[in-house]
Amino acid sequence: MRMTDRLRAIVHLDMDAFFVAVEVLERPELVGKPVLVGGRPEERGVVSAASYPARAFGVHSAMPMARALALCPQAIVLPPRHHLYHEYSRRVMEILHQASPVIEQVSIDEAYLDLTEQVPDWEAVIEVARQLQGRVREEVGLSASLGVATNKLVAKVASARDKPGGLTVVRPGEEATFLAPLPVHVLWGVGPVTTRKLAELGVVTVGDLTRRSEEELRARFGQRGTEMARQARGIDERPVVTEYEQRSLSQETTFVRDLRDAETLRRQLWQLSQGVGQQLREAELAARTVAIKLRYADFTTLTRQMKLAVPTDDERTIYRAAAVLLRRAWQRGRPVRLLGVAGRDLSPPAGQLPLL
Repeated sequence: MRMTDRLRAIVHLDMDAFFVAVEVLERPELVGKPVLVGGRPEERGVVSAASYPARAFGVHSAMPMARALALCPQAIVLPPRHHLYHEYSRRVMEILHQASPVIEQVSIDEAYLDLTEQVPDWEAVIEVARQLQGRVREEVGLSASLGVATNKLVAKVASARDKPGGLTVVRPGEEATFLAPLPVHVLWGVGPVTTRKLAELGVVTVGDLTRRSEEELRARFGQRGTEMARQARGIDERPVVTEYEQRSLSQETTFVRDLRDAETLRRQLWQLSQGVGQQLREAELAARTVAIKLRYADFTTLTRQMKLAVPTDDERTIYRAAAVLLRRAWQRGRPVRLLGVAGRDLSPPAGQLPLL
């Protein structure tokens, strides 16, 4: 089928175990070993990335590091080196930009490419994807999995189908058939709560969902039901977005020991506010809303926010607002496990008024 039919050609590239893969590339003696990147278990760290040998023991990202080491005691734990990961990410993205100007980088290790205007037909799409995968492996030294489809939803699901190092192609017209046997949570925005509600209706797979009418799903889930019905048939019209408007900047910390002292919490809040202020100035942005995140020892988590009269990038202003929110939200004496500060509703900082 030729691209003149205006079918889109979307590629989703997802780096395989990216943080760990970079560390192993930098330290070849780690090849084939269970490696974890993340925080130390004694500091309540979590797993940021796990090598495939570690995953064989049931370890996965976002797992508490202590739990990961209980499953795989021989794992080698490395602290994250984000500056290094950003440099490798930049090299990968440079390769992608040579294939298409229409690229949406959604995280440090994944991106969408729209090749619709760059290729004459579907065989060419597949070849470009294969070449990109080869270049990332040969020029950067890393493995990537790719999905090729007519839209972002199916391309992303396809890239996860054959990891690591897979290339999965879903040709035009095959979208619904490809999705049908998969669990419903592969659909965009279908989280644990919606998955449970669908299971109560006997809907477990995407194919099950297609057997429910759009009217029934809309009555049960509102507009989200209409979207699910369309996605289940492999329909996704979202464009590849080349620029994002950043909506928030934040910093948070998990304490080695739970904190219950007000003065200590305020000192931590000041440090976090300084970090957010610095991030805002570096990004040349100002926040109109300040928010805090508070997690107690029993993992109860709450957030509170306050709108400012004038957007700011000043850490003192951020801290004053965050301190008010903490005073209102914190149950004095109750032990705190995690504290975070965020600047939201971002915009360029107000400049000087022009001289008349």
